[in-house]
Amino acid sequence: MQVAIPLFPRFTALDGIGPYEVLQRIPELDVTFIGHERGEVRSENGFLGITRDATFEEMPHPDVIVFPGGVGTRPLMTDERVLEWVRTAHPTTRYTTSVCTGSLVLGAAGLLQGLTATTHWSVLDTLADLGATPTGQRVVEHLPARIITAAGVSSGIDMALRLVELLFDDTAAKASQLMIEYDPQPPFDCGAMPKADETVIGRVIEYAQLRQ
Repeated sequence: MQVAIPLFPRFTALDGIGPYEVLQRIPELDVTFIGHERGEVRSENGFLGITRDATFEEMPHPDVIVFPGGVGTRPLMTDERVLEWVRTAHPTTRYTTSVCTGSLVLGAAGLLQGLTATTHWSVLDTLADLGATPTGQRVVEHLPARIITAAGVSSGIDMALRLVELLFDDTAAKASQLMIEYDPQPPFDCGAMPKADETVIGRVIEYAQLRQ
């Protein structure tokens, strides 16, 4: 079963690598990083490079799409090559999924029209402009439409575990969870906007501005 994870300049690393670590543990899944061209592409801060092993055209009909997010999704929202690939591939996928702002690409391709969907908290409003109904849920499923969206960054791991359950069974999902020892016990409880105070939010804004 083919899983395509598109990568592009300025992608968020964990958006793609988190689901990859879950999915590549399942022997029946063949996970491939794809993109505009083969070869290395770098994450949003330029620190990490990952090799894409196929182009969009070389994987026209994957069984599963996991579209990650990052600052680099903004140009993709008007990139007809990418949007047409999404539109063409989706009718034959088992599931088309996204992590973080990857949902903006799905929305720009017209896949989220009239559906609830999620993304990173900082751009939830943008989903409404794309015909979706934004929600702050961590993972949003529309199984009849075969679409799953996950919120920011780390939520891609949760989404991928659910995806394994849907594709196989809950034992497979639990086995993958155990193999990656995914047992979150963070030292702080500040992983969602309602849990953050103004000081933390101010630091987030400061860091984001310095990274632009």
